[in-house]
Amino acid sequence: MPPRLSMIQLGCRPWNLSLVTVIIITFSNMLFTMLLLQSEDCGPSYVAPADDAGEPNVLTEKPPAVRTPAPAQSCDPRDYQQPSESSILRMDVRVGRWDARRLYKMFDSVVVGSEFPALSSSYSVSIATQSSVEKLYSLVQVAHQWTGPISVAVFTPGDESFFVFQRYLAYLRKCYAPIRERVTFSVAIPKDRPVFDQPQVIELTGDEDCLKPEATLNTFLVGVSKELATWKNRNVYPQNHLRNLARKNCQTEYVFLTDVDIIPSPNQANLLDEFLKSSQCEKCAYVIPTYEIDTRVRFPQNKSELVRIANKGLARPFHQKVFIHNQYATNFTRWSLDVLPGYGGNVDVVRSGKVYVSHEVNNFEFFYEPFYVARDTAPEHDERFMGYGYTRNTQVYEMFVAGHEFLVLTPIFTGHWGLQTKKGRPAWREKQNSMNRKLFDGFKKEVFARYNRDPLKMMKNQN
Repeated sequence: MPPRLSMIQLGCRPWNLSLVTVIIITFSNMLFTMLLLQSEDCGPSYVAPADDAGEPNVLTEKPPAVRTPAPAQSCDPRDYQQPSESSILRMDVRVGRWDARRLYKMFDSVVVGSEFPALSSSYSVSIATQSSVEKLYSLVQVAHQWTGPISVAVFTPGDESFFVFQRYLAYLRKCYAPIRERVTFSVAIPKDRPVFDQPQVIELTGDEDCLKPEATLNTFLVGVSKELATWKNRNVYPQNHLRNLARKNCQTEYVFLTDVDIIPSPNQANLLDEFLKSSQCEKCAYVIPTYEIDTRVRFPQNKSELVRIANKGLARPFHQKVFIHNQYATNFTRWSLDVLPGYGGNVDVVRSGKVYVSHEVNNFEFFYEPFYVARDTAPEHDERFMGYGYTRNTQVYEMFVAGHEFLVLTPIFTGHWGLQTKKGRPAWREKQNSMNRKLFDGFKKEVFARYNRDPLKMMKNQN
């Protein structure tokens, strides 16, 4: 009898036993769930540095304020690719903004670099550049050299081009951390060759070679129809639309306007940023000299090396043989003086490596079209000029009429691979140049009316 009473006191009746079992199971499930959630959080996933992708390690140290950990993605340390969804274009091909003449539909910031917002707050200057899909491989070296924010506008005529762009973008963002982190992409699509297929998640095969960005792009382009190539040959490339698109998606006070194959010298973003933050000039355009570089040599690491190979005929001012007026006013001879033997100037400033003004452009001419840095308040590129000819120089001309000073900076520079000759330029360029020349007559009248100035006496040259 006493044992039975003790059992009743302990609550070992069947319904009490069931209640205890339910409580134990509930707490076990809660504990298991907590352990499972913790096991999925492996901390920041591994993001391969540039060397892991086989690229030269030319990145400089970034300010601590803009250094952010990679988001948690996978427990596998070998998986340095972001989820596919991170590279899908944030756009609806049916909804974009038209240019003034409804020739091209624009899509702003369809993919934003993971560090682009922070970099735009830290740096005072961004690169604004434009490209066709076929030239996008050049962006790899640009992004490795330039540690600040980059805004790229890409021209994608039709579904074929649009798909190749998406596929190559996924490759670029997988293989190259500088592009994944720093670069924001915008898109322009022509009215007469629209895109119908919405953006999609691109699944790469996994055997793409991160050592060969140009060869990989060419592989992606193999299946493109000849009809697309024919269309491109018969239609103009909207350079100025793309320049404006790239520029207006920058978030910094200053913009460095370039083409995608114009490569900045090492550490240029940091050096230029330091200089610009001390600049008080409202209407200054800071010219950065551009050289053509022989493909047999490595990219110069500093100004002294550039001048040395130029003296050997392995580099020369941009377009010197093709059209000398394009860059002539920069005065490359004067720019080279401070690294030549016997220089009598401020040697300490030269040795410091800091950016300073070499000289002012005092022989400005109409066909001058340097690559320069200016405040984002500078005039936009006139979009009536399409294709080649009168695209960049008309904007530079308007800046000059508006009262901007052009100042040449040193020791920074930019480079373009290959020594160019007139023989390598197709005949259709001259045809487009002639078409744009006819449009200039109306443009110069508008500029004169806008500023009531005619410093180059263009209005006296009436037909």
